[in-house]
Amino acid sequence: MGLDGREFMMIKFRSMHTDAEKDGPGWTVKDDPRQTRLGTWLRRLEMDELPNLINVWLGEMSLVGPRPEQAYYVEQFRRYVVETSQLNFGLSFETREPVWDVIRSKIWPTVFLVGISAVLSAVIGTWLGIHAAWKRGSSFDYASTTSTMLLYSMPDFWLGLLLLVLLANKLPWFPTGGFSDAGSDATGFAALADQAHHMALPGLTLTLAYMGEYAIIMRSSLLDTMGEDYLVLARAKGLRDAHVRRRHAVPNALLPLVTLVAINFGFVLGGAIAVESIYSWPGLGLATYQAIRAPDLPMLQGLFLVLSAAVILANLLADLLYAYLDP
Repeated sequence: MGLDGREFMMIKFRSMHTDAEKDGPGWTVKDDPRQTRLGTWLRRLEMDELPNLINVWLGEMSLVGPRPEQAYYVEQFRRYVVETSQLNFGLSFETREPVWDVIRSKIWPTVFLVGISAVLSAVIGTWLGIHAAWKRGSSFDYASTTSTMLLYSMPDFWLGLLLLVLLANKLPWFPTGGFSDAGSDATGFAALADQAHHMALPGLTLTLAYMGEYAIIMRSSLLDTMGEDYLVLARAKGLRDAHVRRRHAVPNALLPLVTLVAINFGFVLGGAIAVESIYSWPGLGLATYQAIRAPDLPMLQGLFLVLSAAVILANLLADLLYAYLDP
């Protein structure tokens, strides 16, 4: 029969205490610095007090709570589902604050950064891909394809470091990090301008990092669509070239790109972890990086759940958009 968490910890403590006694009266805890904290606890506490100590510690860490001896795992899972549905993810190990309160305070900086960057990268990349495909073989096609391939091959964190050194250090056009100027008491439009100035570099990094892939996929999709018979028929009917491109070619070529945007939303959120860490942007990405370093397990669980829900929602919106683009 398997052991539960309390029984395992009790056996472990007793085993280590017995090993310490076997070493003889000349052995001291100081002889082994790895056992200093354990030895101090064992000298101060009687062994029959350890169950109460373990119960208190597990309760403070929100690992377990009062439970019947039977059906422990079922009860634990039920509590997890109930608490999660109420957005109760426990307390952060680092700040001792509710995890949801911390996430709620950091979610809007990430929404603004990732949302604006995702829209800009998709719009600019789609525009470049459309014009590169429609003008295949031109100087614009060669220049845009080369530049987008170069951007596509760059990791977002490396691109962020390059822009930080170039545009914030060598050419001090932008701040090196943060959400706003330290000690700033600006309000209204001045505060928005200050925050936009700080968001420029991390937003530019994410936009350039994902713009190249959209341009390449859109160019390839539109080149495949341009050989379809219905486009030849549209031109034979005397429709203008711009009308054929806008009303017939582009909507059908957009379908693979919509799927890519939804899939890439998760990668953009993942890239935001590195970019927010580089620029000290106080969002979910920086919170994830700090929780990994701690480690802060309740915070990581809450963050991963929120990020996963965002990716699922993005894919749901992509499926709904399919019905509009391809009725």
